[in-house]
Parts: sequence; structure tokens; C-alpha cells
Amino acid sequence: MTKVAVLMGSPNDKDKMAGASDMLERFGIEPDVRVMSAHRTPHDVAAFAESARENGYAAVICGAGMAAHLAGVVAAHTTLPVIGVPLSGGALNGVDALYATVQMPKGIPVATVAVDGSANAAILVAEMLSVTDTEMAKRLAEFRAAGAR
Repeated sequence: MTKVAVLMGSPNDKDKMAGASDMLERFGIEPDVRVMSAHRTPHDVAAFAESARENGYAAVICGAGMAAHLAGVVAAHTTLPVIGVPLSGGALNGVDALYATVQMPKGIPVATVAVDGSANAAILVAEMLSVTDTEMAKRLAEFRAAGAR
């Protein structure tokens, strides 16, 4: 079974990131949900990202609010696809997280979905996997035919 990491910067982000793990499971992808902070545990984040490919992950979904550096730190330490989910909250209700997530330097891309768009992050992973996985492509076609919900 394909494995995807679902990382969040705080345990408080669990409800906002639940859409990612739920959607991954719907597509037959195993979510590995973890709390990792780019600011509080940067060495743990770097070590996880550096070994993610050899540990069998296909992609990493990162949800974080405010400064939202988690996706960027992960992307700096892996060549796997990284999808950032800016999370609402704080003074700007997620706009700050959106800007922080989407404004990555050339050479370190982070695909970015809407604020609190964790389910779409999971669908994006399924779409990436469907390029070489015909069963995944079939599941996506069925998902779309059923109204993509």
C-alpha cells in the first residue's frame, strides 16, 4: 500500500487536517499522521524529510498556520512532492499561512492548496500517483463521476 505522511505543526491542527487522512484512506493510500513543528523540533522535521523516500513515503502533506514554515522545511530536505495546507487561525485567519506556504524560493517547490484545504491536498497526491498507477486513475475517475465529494 502507498504511504503518505500527513504532518501538522500542532496537535490543535488535527481537526483541520482530518480531511487529508480521510481522503487518502478513501483512495487506498495509507496516511501516517504526525505532529512535527518546524520551529519547536526542526531537527526532527529535517531527519524525517531526509529519510522519507527511503522509508517508503510517496509524498508529504504539511499543514501549518501563521508563519507556516513546515512545508518549506520539509521541501528543503526531500525531493518527494510536498503539498502545503495553510491553516486558518491567528490574526489574519490563514492569509498569513497562505502567503508563507506559497512563497517558496526557486528550486524548492511546495504545491499549495486553499486555506484549510487538506482534503484537496490528498486528492492532489492521488492525482500525482495516478500518472503511473492505473488503479489510482480508475479510483479518481470514479470519484469525479460520483461528484467529487
